[in-house]
Amino acid sequence: MTTASLLVLSAFLFTVGVAGFLLRRNALIAFLSIELMLNATNLAFVAFARQHGNLEGQMAAFFVMVVAAAEVVVGLAIIVAVYRARRSASVDDANLMKF
Repeated sequence: MTTASLLVLSAFLFTVGVAGFLLRRNALIAFLSIELMLNATNLAFVAFARQHGNLEGQMAAFFVMVVAAAEVVVGLAIIVAVYRARRSASVDDANLMKF
C-alpha cells in the first residue's frame, strides 16, 4: 500500500473513532473508540516512518501502544467500578459516583 492510502485509512479510522466517542453514551463504546483513534494515529506514524525510511515513527507508535496498555488497565477498572455501583455503563452515571 502506498503512504497516501495508509493515511486515508488512518484518517477514516480516526473519524470513526471520533464519531463513536461523540455519538454513543456507553462507556465501553467510548473507551473502544478512543482505542481506535490511538491505533489510527499509530498507523499514520508507521506510514510516515516507512515513507522517510527511519524508525522515529515506529518508536512513537510503540510508545503509544505502551500508553494504551496502561490506559486499558485503568479505563476498564473505572468502567467496572461504575457498572458495579450503578448497574449501568452509561457515561451519564459516572458523575454520580461518590468515593
